[in-house]
Amino acid sequence: MLIRSVVTALGLVLAVPALAQDAPAADAATEAAEVQALPDIPLGAEDAPVTVIEYASFTCGHCANFHDENWPRLKAEYVDTGKVRFIQRDVYFDQVGLWAGILARCGGDDKYYAVSDMLFDEQEKWLSGGTGEEIAANLRKIGLKAGMSEEQMTACWADSAKAEQLIATFQKNATADEIKATPTFVIDGETVSNQPWEDMKAIIDDKLEAASE
Repeated sequence: MLIRSVVTALGLVLAVPALAQDAPAADAATEAAEVQALPDIPLGAEDAPVTVIEYASFTCGHCANFHDENWPRLKAEYVDTGKVRFIQRDVYFDQVGLWAGILARCGGDDKYYAVSDMLFDEQEKWLSGGTGEEIAANLRKIGLKAGMSEEQMTACWADSAKAEQLIATFQKNATADEIKATPTFVIDGETVSNQPWEDMKAIIDDKLEAASE
């Protein structure tokens, strides 16, 4: 998947899932440039010697595979042990991916990674809906399992200002790091494409060794 201008593609018109409501249209380029980017949601020790940033899309199959196969190893061996500080940055290829991204943040920063894991774990299932309404209903089921209310999710999806912030944040970060596809990783400043776990582990270990010198 190659990144395209999501602001142009979506026109900053967010169709609220299952409610058939739209946020007001806007001059996308101007609005995105003026919107303040959201801060990262880090996971792991603040003083971890190495930082790993993952650019991921909730509609990307390779991203789901990474979170199924490699993320548990990365978390157990490096994040939970204080060696790595992990940051996931969402990429929006389409409106459905944006819906999922809004849902991931709807429960607050404390629930972001838990909801993100659910979205990747159940990606094939929630994306199987034949229509936007069916996909939205599937996303609502995930939100309910995460402890959100119907009203809470509706309010999050109807918040056009937050949607603009999410898109602006994605564009700012992805442009700065020259991200072309997902998943892509930035390991202590080095851009790394998706690869087998042993290869990624070797890069992280090299960074840890360099940080200890």
